[in-house]
Amino acid sequence: MWTVALPPAPDAQAVPRGTGYAFAPGAQSLVGAPDTAGARSLIPGRVYRSSLPAHGRFYYRLTLTARDDVYVPVTAVPPRGATVAATDGIRVSLQDADGNPCFYSSASFGAGLSPRPVTAVGQRDTGKSLCQSAAVYYLLVERLDAKNSDPDRWDLELAPATEPGLAATGGPTTPPRAWNSATPRPPDDAPRERRGGDGFGAARPLGQGVWRTRLAPGDTLFYKVPVDWGRQVHAGAELDATTSGHGYVGGALTLSLLNPARVPVDDVALGYTGTRRAAALAPLPPVDYTNRYAVPSGENAVRFAGDYYLVVHLGERVADSFGSGPFGVTLRVRVDGDAHAGPEYLGHSEPDGLFAVTARDRRAADTGDASGGDPAMRALAYGGLGAGTALLLALGAWTLLARRAQARVSAQKPMA
Repeated sequence: MWTVALPPAPDAQAVPRGTGYAFAPGAQSLVGAPDTAGARSLIPGRVYRSSLPAHGRFYYRLTLTARDDVYVPVTAVPPRGATVAATDGIRVSLQDADGNPCFYSSASFGAGLSPRPVTAVGQRDTGKSLCQSAAVYYLLVERLDAKNSDPDRWDLELAPATEPGLAATGGPTTPPRAWNSATPRPPDDAPRERRGGDGFGAARPLGQGVWRTRLAPGDTLFYKVPVDWGRQVHAGAELDATTSGHGYVGGALTLSLLNPARVPVDDVALGYTGTRRAAALAPLPPVDYTNRYAVPSGENAVRFAGDYYLVVHLGERVADSFGSGPFGVTLRVRVDGDAHAGPEYLGHSEPDGLFAVTARDRRAADTGDASGGDPAMRALAYGGLGAGTALLLALGAWTLLARRAQARVSAQKPMA
């Protein structure tokens, strides 16, 4: 017998006032705990919404197997207009029951001094020496803020995911040694307009080519680029010139790349004087399972296929020198290399299909339609609706179509 979950109350799905960030539809509200004793559980494959006060530190609980790698990205979303320092941000660590850290990372706002969504990830690699057993673990999320930073709470989005182990053992444990590290020539196609989404769950598909959009100061847009096993992704951004205002804004435009588990890969920021400026991400190796054994963090992060996220942010301080815009931004995306089959996993990821690229993904990258042309699939995406909610929507859509078909048949019947 099917058991389906009812959609959350409308308040739980609403975009929080003052942030502009679109939290995943159906994200479950979850309050962090000040200690491990009261920590609430996170289930991989689901998306959660929480918050963090000034100088706060909260715990969340996970029960992990000994087989799967685990990634717990935490995106902090400060209110628009908040006062932040360059070093403000969050630190995330995954710990065992004794408080020993498995992995930790941090994310900050940088030289732009502009509040924006930033992501740090707690992680457990089964190929490493720490935290290998099947046990209860704890995710600690800490807010890093300076003394005079904004005192308001920051919203959080948590999206735990798992990557299964390999079906066969004894494979390579070192990264590929040779890859083309030359900066590729950016595409020079005719630009196409494509507005990004307002969050990871709403990220707009993007393929190779030249893409145009417009941002007001403080805006952040999310895109996703399908990158298969064996392929290299490269991207750059350009900020248009303006005829109004004068001055210099450091870190005016930020372009970030994150992998399918939302692990940061690379980012670049450019200063702005009102003239056209461009910046590009560093070259990266082709996507390969063994990149996880590489030392540089960027190479280490291109460890699986799937949707790689491009996040572009225009700093709020641009308005002080050059007005409220909006400002034209050009994205140049290149995907090189020959795709090949990936490793044979022992099981599936949570959420399912996270580390794969389908024909539907490739169509969506060209058309911008996240469904790939299939209306029944529009709600199904990482960070989107849960399976129960999606099933209810699909059943409702099919019922409506059936009723319309029946109505057409009835209308065509001759009257007695």
